[in-house]
Amino acid sequence: MSTQTSLTVTAQVLQQIGEHAISCYPEEACGLLVGRSASSEVVEFHPCENITHSAKVYTINPKQHLVIERNAEDAGFDVVGVVHSHTHTEAYPSSTDVAQAPDPGWHYMIVTLKRGVPEPRNFRIIDGVISETEIIQHN
Repeated sequence: MSTQTSLTVTAQVLQQIGEHAISCYPEEACGLLVGRSASSEVVEFHPCENITHSAKVYTINPKQHLVIERNAEDAGFDVVGVVHSHTHTEAYPSSTDVAQAPDPGWHYMIVTLKRGVPEPRNFRIIDGVISETEIIQHN
């Protein structure tokens, strides 16, 4: 499991995440972060279908998840985390988010649209404990 506390993301990936969150509104958006687990570096964002089509919860399309995971591994990368949006609440993990957190090594980025613009925050969720981590943006 990675002990990195921050998540390094390119400006382009953050823009893609924000655009996806807006395009899915009023439903929650979701997608996967692909990169290097050892350094907590994101190199790609893969938008996914929220198969629950809900403004309150998300479920990533399992077929998309499998294809993204296989392609990442083939390219020498890992799925390092998941992104989803909160349409009307702050970017902080809900009790549902914590209960559904599948991997203690993952990063959990939440983008709030509460103020009309995408505002991302990143978290680690380990054994039900939420820790906010820094998002380091680079070009």
